[in-house]
Amino acid sequence: MGAALVGTATAGVVAGRASAADSSHVLLQSPVPFRGERQAGIITEAQDRMHFATFDVTSDRREDLVDMLREWTHMAERMTRGEETFKDGAVGLNPYSPPSDTGEALGLPASQLTLTIGFGPSLFLKDGRDRFGIAAQRPALLKDLPKFPNETMDPARSGGDICIQACANDPQVAVHAVRNLARVAFGTAAVRYSQLGFGRTSSTTRDQTTPRNLFGFKDGTNNLKAEDTGLLDKQVWVADGDGPAWMTGGTYLLARRIRMRIESWDRTTLLEQERVIGRHKGSGAPIGLAEEFEPLNLDAVNDEDEPLIDELAHVRLASPEHNNGIEMLRRGYNFTDGTDGFGHLDAGLFFIAFVRNPETQFIPLQSRLARSDLLNEYITHTGTGIFAVPPGIPEGDMDAYWGSTLFS
Repeated sequence: MGAALVGTATAGVVAGRASAADSSHVLLQSPVPFRGERQAGIITEAQDRMHFATFDVTSDRREDLVDMLREWTHMAERMTRGEETFKDGAVGLNPYSPPSDTGEALGLPASQLTLTIGFGPSLFLKDGRDRFGIAAQRPALLKDLPKFPNETMDPARSGGDICIQACANDPQVAVHAVRNLARVAFGTAAVRYSQLGFGRTSSTTRDQTTPRNLFGFKDGTNNLKAEDTGLLDKQVWVADGDGPAWMTGGTYLLARRIRMRIESWDRTTLLEQERVIGRHKGSGAPIGLAEEFEPLNLDAVNDEDEPLIDELAHVRLASPEHNNGIEMLRRGYNFTDGTDGFGHLDAGLFFIAFVRNPETQFIPLQSRLARSDLLNEYITHTGTGIFAVPPGIPEGDMDAYWGSTLFS
């Protein structure tokens, strides 16, 4: 009887775990609402995969650009629901015409796909030309980032008139989304560069555990979270009066492709790795502490009166306590892109952050890190971009589209 009782209890526990796992699996495959006050893909719980792409607008006709943005919006809403890009889909209505959906996501769930759009400085003014009559609407904060130390920028991986951030829990779903937007943009816009990412390097809700980057350290322990509404209003969302009215409720996206010299890192002692970062590799706790989420104690010293967290450690230089309270919402991803031809992996972090004011948040922080961070021995920035992210598409407004607050 005792054995039977134990067996029954065990079966119940297993069934309970299976139900929880099934529930979690269903959630990871479910749709994320496309419409709302903010664009999805910013404070949305960070998905596991990303496809980021920037586009150069090749047509000088405002009508072509607006028509493309309208079509993109229609397609994006359908794809985030797990549907084909157009109603007739991959099967098509005419066997002698190309299908209206490329088909590689047929049968796949929505996988929490989010699509987020942003507009670069060059969309407003390019080579001195106001191609679309919107130069006067360019926010003063939307300008190319300055050059920082420790950069080896590739122009082909920088800039862009428009960016699309596609995030999903299935890489094929994210790639399908960008592929189909690029397909219908033919003649109006062309892909400038794209970046695939895997293994999110930040958490955007309190329910998510802290992930690890390719250096093996937990990344984004103190990242802003969706639940931090007051901090988001202060640090992320553009407020009325911050700039042109079309940006109210939006934000600014900063993208940086950061190459990691992982071969050098992998030959570095654990003690030195932890000194560079300022946290314990296993637990993620600040040096000298035991728990990941314990507050940084930048004043703590050892028996020899030396700082426990090095004066130039990454976490010290990046912390709000060291930067007049500056915070950002980070949403980065790991990447590997083959090799550099010299026996080294081309791998690293595709850093994405959302801020309310690039000039008072990102630029001073990155300037400080670029000058002094111990991590600079192991990284270099190879791509960059800044984009104005407009607010979301309101529920029930069938005339609204990506950028309608700018072009209307």
